[in-house]
Amino acid sequence: MRDYLLTLCVTAAVTYLLTGPVRKFAIAIGAMPAIRARDVHREPTPRLGGIAMFGGLCAGLIVADHLFNLNGVFELSNEPRALLSGAALIWLIGVLDDKFEIDALIKLGGQMIAAAVMVIQGLTILWLPIPGVGTVALTQWQGTLLTVALVVITINAVNFVDGLDGLAAGMVCIASAAFFLYTYRLWYGYGIEAAAPATLFAAILMGMCLGFLPHNMHPARIFMGDSGSMLIGLVLAAGAISVTGQVDPDAMKLFEGSERQATHAMLPVFIPLLLPLTIIAIPAADLVLAIVRRTWNGQSPFAADRGHLHHRLLEIGHSHSRSVLIMYFWSALIAFGAVGYSVHSASLWIVLVIVGLSAVGLVLLLMPRFTPRAPRWAEAFVPPRYRRRAAREESVDAGDVTARGQQRSDGSHMASAAPERASVPVGVSGVNGATAIGPRSRFADRDRADSSR
Repeated sequence: MRDYLLTLCVTAAVTYLLTGPVRKFAIAIGAMPAIRARDVHREPTPRLGGIAMFGGLCAGLIVADHLFNLNGVFELSNEPRALLSGAALIWLIGVLDDKFEIDALIKLGGQMIAAAVMVIQGLTILWLPIPGVGTVALTQWQGTLLTVALVVITINAVNFVDGLDGLAAGMVCIASAAFFLYTYRLWYGYGIEAAAPATLFAAILMGMCLGFLPHNMHPARIFMGDSGSMLIGLVLAAGAISVTGQVDPDAMKLFEGSERQATHAMLPVFIPLLLPLTIIAIPAADLVLAIVRRTWNGQSPFAADRGHLHHRLLEIGHSHSRSVLIMYFWSALIAFGAVGYSVHSASLWIVLVIVGLSAVGLVLLLMPRFTPRAPRWAEAFVPPRYRRRAAREESVDAGDVTARGQQRSDGSHMASAAPERASVPVGVSGVNGATAIGPRSRFADRDRADSSR
């Protein structure tokens, strides 16, 4: 575990330290597209954050190759090299798209080529454990098609959900954490060495997301762009492909005891089929709904719009930060719920906890204007809007403003006083600091260019 933590920390540190210079580089080359009609932010923000994330990926793989307990992954398997080859290709396509905005079909072709590169080097699905049937061996073409399909779906699901500050990086970090717990248990709990590459991929992916999140949380100073979203989507898919079909029921000794106990114990064999779907359940649902919505309206499935799940959360009254936290909550509930059920499938309390947390999540969705207040001992660790003290100060300031307005209305010489200057709402304008040109505009109303994609 210490080697994985070291790899994670190095990946996060390299990603974090590279993001600042990458931001300046993106501003210098003009990788700051104009505001589009579907965008939530109001100020041009540099992209190309995927450059820093790719640097973190390379650093994590290099460190792991030099660690005594992890270098065996590189000696016994070619999957890390396959991941690096596919990641480099998809990262290059994303960088070109962030700068020049290439066509969607070209990006789709690049995603398929990147998946094919990984298949050629051995990162592919060879066989599947199917409930009620058993182990089904796949032909070379079947394995290739299934691998390419999983990579393309995962990449686009992550890319589609990248619409709010910190949303994609946070959701993928949560998914990779759940996946790491599952694969680590397979390797060290059951001694299945085939799960080692997937465990390493999950640790590195967590480091990439954690290192980038401080720069990407609302208000974001830089976006990951397609170079980042497609990269982390490919790494997430690579981990799922690596572990799928690698679980040996005989090695796990699952057939001891009664038939009912064996049925419950066989769940870890089938969980590789389900876990990749659960960790991207929210992005995948958003992807399917977007395709159906656009096709129903007579548009191209690749046409951009403002109908994604995170856009709908904003429309019903949730703030930017709360919308992101709600998406985090549902992602964690689904991913960790699946992992927890795979470990204790016979325990009823797992199901009850999931149902209870789902009810809490539904209540949060129905209360968009509710502002929780932190206890006094935790006020120093939360934003000012969640502090009771700040709420009292705001009420006092509001009372002072009202009192001053009444005093001006009483005097005849103040009858025609100038109106108060309107404040700029948080998240609308003037919250991201200064750009390379100068201070940000304080005008809330500004024209936004329509999307050309």
